[in-house]
Amino acid sequence: MPLSSVSLRPPPALPPTSNRHRHPPPPVSHLPRLTRRRSVLLARAGAADMAAASPSAPTLLEYMGRAGTPADLAVLVAHIQGACKSIAALAASPDLSRAKAPGSGAEAVAAGRDAPKPLDELSNEIILSSLQSSGKVAVVASEENDLPVWMCDDGPYVVVTDPLDGSRNIEVSIPTGTIFGIYNRLVELDNLPVEERAQLNSLQSGTRMVAAGYILYSSATIFCISFGAGTHAFTLDRSTGEFILTHPSIQIPPRGQIYSVNDARYFDWPEGLRKYIDTIRQGKGQHPKKYSARYVCSLVADFHRTLIYGGVAMNPRDHLRLVYEANPLSFLAEQAGGRGSDGKAKILSIQPVKLHQRLPLFLGSMEDMLELESYGDVQQKVNPGYEV
Repeated sequence: MPLSSVSLRPPPALPPTSNRHRHPPPPVSHLPRLTRRRSVLLARAGAADMAAASPSAPTLLEYMGRAGTPADLAVLVAHIQGACKSIAALAASPDLSRAKAPGSGAEAVAAGRDAPKPLDELSNEIILSSLQSSGKVAVVASEENDLPVWMCDDGPYVVVTDPLDGSRNIEVSIPTGTIFGIYNRLVELDNLPVEERAQLNSLQSGTRMVAAGYILYSSATIFCISFGAGTHAFTLDRSTGEFILTHPSIQIPPRGQIYSVNDARYFDWPEGLRKYIDTIRQGKGQHPKKYSARYVCSLVADFHRTLIYGGVAMNPRDHLRLVYEANPLSFLAEQAGGRGSDGKAKILSIQPVKLHQRLPLFLGSMEDMLELESYGDVQQKVNPGYEV
């Protein structure tokens, strides 16, 4: 049909202008429920911040003063908290390169360490610089260094640290953390050569630890520490730059309802561990409720959740380091009424024989841990060479 023969009709007329305003905009009280809920949540958050900053909630430095922490130890912890504020800022920086440091991977693997990324190295430098500045550290053993670093002959303390645990998660904004443990310097070794003195001081048993802690870099920055008299957590108030006591005298529940492990390795686990997980998932264990799985693959994050909610966090293969990770976190767990184990023995009872010694690690509620260990065969010996 020719176009000229098509009858074109005008579009239908729009409703009168007056109809568009027949119903006035809803008043504020009729706004969507989500908006009102956000307002309530924001108000509650503000109130919580104010409560945390109230005079009744001491800062970390004030807490140490009130608790009678030795002056040298308080100075050391103050320098650690300063370093961790800097690391928290770096971890949140949009400008930080996420690429691996060139040439560093092969060297790290040869030494039995994780291949570092730039933030690993920066965090290590920040920690070591702060410890040096404190003047209170004789030697520091870092997961990022092959050998311990001797700092000064008269420093009263020894520090072991993983400056940035879980750094592979930085690229996807998953929580990371710093772990540290503090020992007294062994003065009976002062006559030994520096290298031997540094090594032996760094290989002290966890039972000799005088303080330990971790810093969680997440939606909040949390500094959790124990001086051997309970476990306490402080949250960074970004408006003042101070860590405020928010979780005094943490007590991990005797039993939780959460287990944290990489289930993808299930078929590489020994029979005892598979049976334990199958049992608690079905609610057929000593606790009648079914357990849930929560796994971040960031040791500090998984341990922090376990410390607050209870349950058990684990890596059943020889992967985590006794000196830098297992000992400090087990110290914190025990001070909160929990337990740290390699699946057979208490972590703190194991004597380190080398700096980068690895072992299975199970942390959590006392009842959950004892039930887990009762299955006997829970250490994974099969390790096909996982890349992640």
